[in-house]
Amino acid sequence: MSLRFPIVLVLSFLCLPTAAWAGFETGMGGYQRGDYAIAVSEWQPLAEQGDPGAQFYLGLLYEKGAGVPQDYTTARKWYEKAAFRGYAMAQTNLGLLYRSGHGVPQDDMRAYMWFSLAAAHLTGNLQKPGADSRDKTASLLTPAQIAEAQRLARRCQAQQFKGC
Repeated sequence: MSLRFPIVLVLSFLCLPTAAWAGFETGMGGYQRGDYAIAVSEWQPLAEQGDPGAQFYLGLLYEKGAGVPQDYTTARKWYEKAAFRGYAMAQTNLGLLYRSGHGVPQDDMRAYMWFSLAAAHLTGNLQKPGADSRDKTASLLTPAQIAEAQRLARRCQAQQFKGC
């Protein structure tokens, strides 16, 4: 009996990531089929537990108003949680919110900062949209503003996305 408890405990810890992954995949299947209620029901608990992928996709649902009322402020909240965990796609979308002023005050310097961070972390085909958005935003800024946004990005990364 005394050996049984530690084995069950170890097995439960091994199964938790698998269960979370299954929930994420079930949510993704619902999202891809347009069954956003399934996506929300699977991703919400994962997002609340700190899963950055679920946080990002939940933010996307709120931004688009898919399965939930469109709410840019809530989208920003979920994007921020994922972006602060280093999730580059959330950093891109957070940059888009700052660029457009949806759910946040419009701020091209902050948008440039988030696009820069995303472009530094994304690879392959995903890197180009972040870099392109950063470069387009740069055309709206003065050299001093670009330098400040770059400084903010470096500080944000050095602090592991705390206090961004």
